[in-house]
Amino acid sequence: MAVGIAIVATLALVILVLNLSSSEKKIKHQIEPLYAVGDPQFLRSMGSLLGPAVRAGNRVGTLLNGDQIFPAMLEAIRGAKKTIAFETYIYWSGDVGQQFADALSERARAGVKVHVLLDWVGSGKAKEEYLDEMRDAGVEVEKYHPLRWYNLSRINNRTHRKLLVVDGRVGFTGGVGIADKWSGNAQDPEHWRDSHFQLEGPAVAQMQAAFMDNWMKTQSKVLHGEEYFPELEPAGSSYAQVFKSSPREGSESVRLMYLLSIASARQRLLIANSYFVPDDLAIEAFVAARKRGVDVEIIVPGTKIDSELTRKASRSRWGDLLGAGIEIYEYRPTMYHCKVMVVDDLWVSVGSTNFDNRSFRLNDEANLNVFDADFARRQSEVFENDKARSHRVTLEEWKHRPLWEKVVERLAGLLRSQL
Repeated sequence: MAVGIAIVATLALVILVLNLSSSEKKIKHQIEPLYAVGDPQFLRSMGSLLGPAVRAGNRVGTLLNGDQIFPAMLEAIRGAKKTIAFETYIYWSGDVGQQFADALSERARAGVKVHVLLDWVGSGKAKEEYLDEMRDAGVEVEKYHPLRWYNLSRINNRTHRKLLVVDGRVGFTGGVGIADKWSGNAQDPEHWRDSHFQLEGPAVAQMQAAFMDNWMKTQSKVLHGEEYFPELEPAGSSYAQVFKSSPREGSESVRLMYLLSIASARQRLLIANSYFVPDDLAIEAFVAARKRGVDVEIIVPGTKIDSELTRKASRSRWGDLLGAGIEIYEYRPTMYHCKVMVVDDLWVSVGSTNFDNRSFRLNDEANLNVFDADFARRQSEVFENDKARSHRVTLEEWKHRPLWEKVVERLAGLLRSQL
């Protein structure tokens, strides 16, 4: 009996270690600021290091909060003629979940090939009847990394990607989940503040490829051909790139993208992020940017947040940032779920990625990068509007917070590798 218990305990410990760690080495050395975002070398480096090239001829639209986001996504779904590829982390029961289930089912019944990939953990609050409705209509619905005895070592690896591609011609990505929390216009604490983005042009093929990455891993099936990858004509004037990141690849693509972008900032760096828990190297990068004369501003959630542990871990990391003159703001009205970076009013990264170790090392993520001054200025305007509804945390305020807060935040910070 004792031997059996010991074996079970050892197995549980091994599974825990496998889930809480990565065998791949991580970037440990500061990236040298060799060139600015506006230097042609920046785009060459981004295209080479992250994988897909930065493509010209794209149009990117900005969608703010559920009142703009969900109607645009549903309109695209209802207008689908050939294919729909949809991958998301959060899919919950409610009015929004029902609307998407109905729209996807209707298109499948009309003969459109509809593929839906839901994270097993993130879709845990979805009624099975929603999924049954879609399956009965002909939608291919798959769960990413469901709990199975043979994949226990991967249970901590979730797909956090938020991708919708219709007919291979229009794509959507950003921070929004399929749940009622994101409906409305961030008008109260029950309706979250978030941004999503609509993409048209050559970079849509890269977004489709990001979806296919996990679809192939889940179904062992390759979807290809003109229905999924049509010839794409220029749709606008923006340079854009959609890249993916996954712990299986070991490349730390999304973390590298952030570090290289920070190193290439010369004037102004804006970070809007719902879960901001920087590691030591990221803090060094921010401080180095400030020493170069870069104005660094960061907006994070305030007291209205769905993960108080993450907020405390975040606040434990602010000392060196505030001491360097970096401005940190806490959004007050509701949960702040945005994931946007703007560099020198020229380079923008949006998508599913949080600024934390879970997104950098444990989750599957996908981001849309846009090189366009007009688009960047628009995101800067949105940032300023959010900042006006936020409280700036000063160094003195942070230093003089109650002792019990310091202790709790310090303890939460010890868990940052899993947040």
